[in-house]
Amino acid sequence: MVELITRTQREGDWEALLDKIPYAKFIGLSAQTMGDEIIFRMEPLPTNTGNPILPALHGGVIAGFMETAATLNMMMRLDVIQVPKIIDLTVDYLRSGNMKPTFATCTLNRQGRRVANVHVVAWQKNRETPIASSRAHFLLDDEE
Repeated sequence: MVELITRTQREGDWEALLDKIPYAKFIGLSAQTMGDEIIFRMEPLPTNTGNPILPALHGGVIAGFMETAATLNMMMRLDVIQVPKIIDLTVDYLRSGNMKPTFATCTLNRQGRRVANVHVVAWQKNRETPIASSRAHFLLDDEE
């Protein structure tokens, strides 16, 4: 796994790494590095449905997508080779997530030697109309 993380950090090859993460495969998560930005994508799979009448994405799937994106983004930005411990995750649901591809970008704000904060924005049609935003705090290893 360390080899896959290091290769992804170096080359931006996400496919091999995400293939080894069962939850990422389950929700249809993919990622692409575009310059200095990582764009995460979640496919509208039937298993991601929360309300089949609308149909809409399950709120827990949206939160899980955003948490996974935040974790992976932090690992790539801080060159971390093990999964960091999450302290908390706060999600603001802004509008219903339709059964369409969902995208997310992250902003990393390091807050000290041991804590990092990642802000995530998820959208579907365009970035100006996000469906959710979140803040995640992570505990960093003492060895940094």
